[in-house]
Amino acid sequence: MENIGIIAGNGIYPETFVEAARRNAQGCKLVAAAFNGETKECLGEKVDAIEWFRVGQLSKLIKFFKREGVTKAIMVGQIAPKNLFDLRPDMRILLMLARVKKRNAETLFGAIADELAKDGIELIDATTYLDDLLPEPGHVCGPKLKKRQQEDAEYGFEIAKESSRLDIGQSVVVRHGTVLAVEAFEGTNACIKRGGELGRGKSCTLAKVSKPDQDFRFDVPVLGALTVEACSEAGVGVIACEAKRTLILGKEEVERLCKEKGVTIVAL
Repeated sequence: MENIGIIAGNGIYPETFVEAARRNAQGCKLVAAAFNGETKECLGEKVDAIEWFRVGQLSKLIKFFKREGVTKAIMVGQIAPKNLFDLRPDMRILLMLARVKKRNAETLFGAIADELAKDGIELIDATTYLDDLLPEPGHVCGPKLKKRQQEDAEYGFEIAKESSRLDIGQSVVVRHGTVLAVEAFEGTNACIKRGGELGRGKSCTLAKVSKPDQDFRFDVPVLGALTVEACSEAGVGVIACEAKRTLILGKEEVERLCKEKGVTIVAL
């Protein structure tokens, strides 16, 4: 079995991957690169080796992976924007940044993947071993949709796909055929809150999709308990996600919350 290096951000994504890898790749060595102030400390109890880094210590991270015999790596969990802006890059990151002309998430993470590849480490899709958390088309959980809600879900999905194609954002909030909010740099939860305020907390729909050229090695649309809670608080009663291209993390908790809060998730 190959050794997998886990580049572990915050939230439950890293431990969700570890549990899935233990089920699907028995005997595989799991090595975690964790980040101070981001990664949950309990991850160390679930992996075979762990080392802690500052964001930006790429050279040290690669040396750790090579020492542990890592041949494949996976990025799971986000890094808070405040830590990205507080980046103190090492020389390898500085040289990499000098070669990147257009700086956005895709080009920067793509460049990191290239740096890993130079040392014989392949960056794999962040959905590896997690197929059961990628919903099939149709109703996922929560109350069944009414006709008006289904129409809004389909309309929001169409708008979100166009917004994502333009690289503006991958989520929109709509109500009765009107776009209330489009996600940009502020993130999904802020978009949900703004859309709910403009819709006065009545029957709004969130649509969340992938980009046409989404690189699933480091950029996966995710829904979780926090998304459901944010929707419930804002008066967003429907979440339309993209089938087989959206991860539902903490699935049991999401299903429980949807039932309790009356929020529906549908995959289109």
